[in-house]
Amino acid sequence: MGAARVAVVTSGPGLDEDTDLPLLLGALRAAGLSAEPVIWDADPGKWGGFDLAVIRSTWDYVGRLDEFLAWAEATARVTRLWNPAPLVRWNSDKRYLPELAGRGVPVVPTRCIAPGEPCAEADFDGPHGVVVKPSVSAGARDTARYAPGRAADAVRHARMLLEQGRTALVQPYLPLVEEEGERALIFFAGTFSHAIRKQALLTEPGRMDNSRVAHPGAALHTPTEAELRTALAALEAVPAPGAPLFARVDLVSGGGAGEPVLMELELIEPDLFLGLAPHAADRLALAVAAAGREATAR
Repeated sequence: MGAARVAVVTSGPGLDEDTDLPLLLGALRAAGLSAEPVIWDADPGKWGGFDLAVIRSTWDYVGRLDEFLAWAEATARVTRLWNPAPLVRWNSDKRYLPELAGRGVPVVPTRCIAPGEPCAEADFDGPHGVVVKPSVSAGARDTARYAPGRAADAVRHARMLLEQGRTALVQPYLPLVEEEGERALIFFAGTFSHAIRKQALLTEPGRMDNSRVAHPGAALHTPTEAELRTALAALEAVPAPGAPLFARVDLVSGGGAGEPVLMELELIEPDLFLGLAPHAADRLALAVAAAGREATAR
């Protein structure tokens, strides 16, 4: 039996900008796998030639969501896709946040407003202001925070999204992020690998900046027991059998006594910061190799 053939799924922007991509390809090849990068909307006939396809940096999918989800389902019919197509569909819309909260996961309080639903100023204010974002987004695109007393501006933002046929999310702004930053815990096959801390992203109220740096000041972080507990609770609540092959759990402080709460659960194409953590690429490659052995054993 030859080496498992792995497609590391990317995009045009990913080929140019994904710093994790060459590290993962190198680690996969060092682990004895046959690995190559493949753009997700390339020749659809390619995917059956691989034992598994691992989504890495399909960073242009947000504006083509229906097409991307159809690709995921079609690809999963001819090879083993990680993460699986049903999980990709579920995770592609941040309306999963209230769902996880309903399963007992500490989550940033999130209100979802779909097109046609009421959108009033009374729902867009709070002691520290609010954050407004689309339910389908990546890299904080079309996202902004609004200071207390600026509910009218927040409503205008939400109505802009609704007029585009998009669902708007409204969350309270949690000011501890300015002191403590955001934390991202990365897991491979359900096992903790490493964590990073990055600076707050929405630093200027009322500003929607789609060119902002997505992960300012990212540096290795040793997670607290509370952060690990919250991250594991989020992973255990995912509606899928078994652990995701890869997962990034984004946390901020904001629960009771500043406890960590889930901000986002990234299961499609997150930056995994492989270059910041020694041997992280090797750990991911081992998880992929295990999935490859299972695929070729069938």
